[in-house]
Amino acid sequence: MRKIPILVLLILIVSSANANLLYDITDGKFKPEKTMIPLSMNDGEHYTLMVDNRAIVKYSYKTGEAVDTLLSISKSKNPPISSFSGYLLSPKETKILIYTNEKKRYRRSFTAEYFVYDIKYKEFDPLSSQTPQEAPVFSPDDRYIAFAHNNNLYMKKVEFKTDIQITKDGAKGKIINGIADWLYEEEFVNTHYYSWSPDSKLLAYIKFNESEVKEFTFQTYLNAENNEPLLYPGYKSFKYPKAGENNSKVSVCIYDDFNKTTRTIKMNENEESYYIPRIRWTNNPEQLAVFQLNRNQNRLDMYFANPKSGLSKLINRSEDKYYTDYQNIDYLYFSSDNKFFYTLNDKDGYRHIYQHRMDGTILRQITKGNWDVTDFYGVDETSNTVYYQSAEYSPMQRDVFSINAKGKKTCLTSAKGTHNAYFSSNFRYFVLDESSVSLPNTISLRDNSGQKIRDIESNRTIKEAFRNLKLSQKEFFSFKTSENISLNGWMLKPTGFDPAKKYPVLMVQYSGPGSQMVLDEWDFGWEYYLSTIDYVVVCVDGRGTGARGSEFLKCTYKQTGILETKDQVEAAEYLGQLTYIDKNRIGIWGWSFGGSMTLWSMSTGKQVFKAGISVAPVTDWRYYNTAYIERFMQTPQENFKGYEQSSAVINAEKLNGRLLIIHGTADDNVHYSNTLVYTDKLVELGKQFEMQVYTD
Repeated sequence: MRKIPILVLLILIVSSANANLLYDITDGKFKPEKTMIPLSMNDGEHYTLMVDNRAIVKYSYKTGEAVDTLLSISKSKNPPISSFSGYLLSPKETKILIYTNEKKRYRRSFTAEYFVYDIKYKEFDPLSSQTPQEAPVFSPDDRYIAFAHNNNLYMKKVEFKTDIQITKDGAKGKIINGIADWLYEEEFVNTHYYSWSPDSKLLAYIKFNESEVKEFTFQTYLNAENNEPLLYPGYKSFKYPKAGENNSKVSVCIYDDFNKTTRTIKMNENEESYYIPRIRWTNNPEQLAVFQLNRNQNRLDMYFANPKSGLSKLINRSEDKYYTDYQNIDYLYFSSDNKFFYTLNDKDGYRHIYQHRMDGTILRQITKGNWDVTDFYGVDETSNTVYYQSAEYSPMQRDVFSINAKGKKTCLTSAKGTHNAYFSSNFRYFVLDESSVSLPNTISLRDNSGQKIRDIESNRTIKEAFRNLKLSQKEFFSFKTSENISLNGWMLKPTGFDPAKKYPVLMVQYSGPGSQMVLDEWDFGWEYYLSTIDYVVVCVDGRGTGARGSEFLKCTYKQTGILETKDQVEAAEYLGQLTYIDKNRIGIWGWSFGGSMTLWSMSTGKQVFKAGISVAPVTDWRYYNTAYIERFMQTPQENFKGYEQSSAVINAEKLNGRLLIIHGTADDNVHYSNTLVYTDKLVELGKQFEMQVYTD
């Protein structure tokens, strides 16, 4: 769905004044320059950047100066392309993969035309005659490249400039080798599932059998190439498992090129249906870490599989009375000597870093406290120092820390706000991206003690433009609900605020599990426009949102939408008690989960909200995908009551206030049918509403 037209529509509903500010916001005038994050090289002293889509340049961390050009289209002899969209540097830094003509597949995945560039000999070679290709992966020794094409896996032998087909059973709608199906890409946030062993001899991959998954089809009305209307609608179809329905069956395979054999890893088959959200090699070529997640997602097992025997051994199990967080897998770190591994876990009620022996037993808990680790950057094994980001000072702040082997902790950031770090491979340097609600992003290079080496991007122009507007700034606040739960929020008051006046309020929210909108970070959106026309804009993070421990996060289990709605309603009631708020003119809006929240919040039977805008809402969880909603609600068969209670369709008769509902017809995630079923119910009930549809 296209966002800017919707923002314009929202504003036109309110007023047409101050149009220049609105256009500046939607045109990105206040969007900070985000310098491309450098790709650290093996020595940790240099990094690479793509320059003008025509060159890859090597820079010094210390000086910021260019020291070499690894690839230049303009200086190459007979280059096969005139520019490229992105690149991959091989593990030993002898080859570069560049790509062009990319075509989007789903939200994150794409196919493209790839070329291998030899840095030493300055030669280009097509990745394969099988075009387009998808998700190429270098072997650790730079000799091979695995890639996907039409649901099958291939292997490029770089030295001989040949490629072979590894799998041959790939078929649309049936078998996918190595590439994520729609569900895994969307909900496990991964586009491909294949990985080389440390010795480059074996390729592990996941095979998806989606034969029993039901197909979803939606119509398209515009030509994708030129956006012109189609005389006859087209359609797109893909496998989309809805709550309680069949998922793809998955298996882990090992391809051995020397013996030309493929072996399947034996998994725990006690589970009738399960996920394999990740596979990861340890630093031992005879140990493949395989993660098995049960269908209800409250048990995550890590197995070490032997690629030769196909047998696997349970090493670590995470169980939760609610659900486990699969994203913790991505922070798994194996020591180079293969004696230890590090994990993130919330077993003590907060998300912390643990060091394990290779048999899975815990050696020590590295971080402790009533706060969450929000990012784990890795371990400098030379100094035995761990680097991470946390919400230790406040759930609304993010700071970067180091902690040594003796447990001495150092905060590497100082100013209030949100700080994100990108470390060099040797952990001697990091790029720091920091901002706050009143200061746009600034980017600088720091050493590992946090000392600034140099500025990279100050965004001075945006800072001055914001200062010259003399707008109000977001203010943080908290209040306690009727259940004595403290909730955090921010408030943006009108320019020239007069406490003696009564102002209307628009509440903005997303509210989805683990999300967070009340953060001290730069986010200059259309709410600032509303503040210039005498609106108060408020955002409150209710129960189920992130950075406040596992109980606050997971207490919504099996009743997704119920407690979140109660918190938004109580937030509105709290605001209505403030002397400068007009309690009869409070509105709410949200997108996706936030769109559902709008419908739920307006359908409690309380006349709290005068109006609401719901964009792309899920109107009944039974219409949404398995992996997402079953994580929080189990299946409809197991939790019928929970699905009924949270259905906006079933509760439509309680809708109060003026409603604008918006949806895109080609939404592959939250299907347009959600809105059609809901509005059909409103028509049946004689409820008035407004609707905006965006084609394709």
